[in-house]
Amino acid sequence: MAVRRISREFKDINLSFEPHPVTKDLQILKNESAIRRSVRNIIQTMPEEKFFNPAFGSRVNQFLFDFVDIGSALLIEREIKDSLEAFEPRIENVKVFVDPSIDQNTFEVVIQYDIKGQDFPSQEFNFILQSTR
Repeated sequence: MAVRRISREFKDINLSFEPHPVTKDLQILKNESAIRRSVRNIIQTMPEEKFFNPAFGSRVNQFLFDFVDIGSALLIEREIKDSLEAFEPRIENVKVFVDPSIDQNTFEVVIQYDIKGQDFPSQEFNFILQSTR
């Protein structure tokens, strides 16, 4: 039987690459901040954009040029959920809600998830998707 290891703390490098004001080291994101940034990066990265891992990312940007309707919202929900399940192993119980706003030509996205191996409360991440034509 395989041993399942659970990390006690999650750390990632802050991709802004701004140095710490005192130590001048790269800043570190920890725990829920690191995972939230990872979720955002997965959604914003288009497939074939990451070298040596062309499948990484999501095709959400492709759906932004379709009509703003319930059908497109369902496609975006499925794409986000599939991408997070494939590329973010530190989260579970992922729920995605996409609400189309036809008047503003936008989609409001709410992602809820639990962090594996930690006693953090359920996390929620909100953002707006908008076509930039």
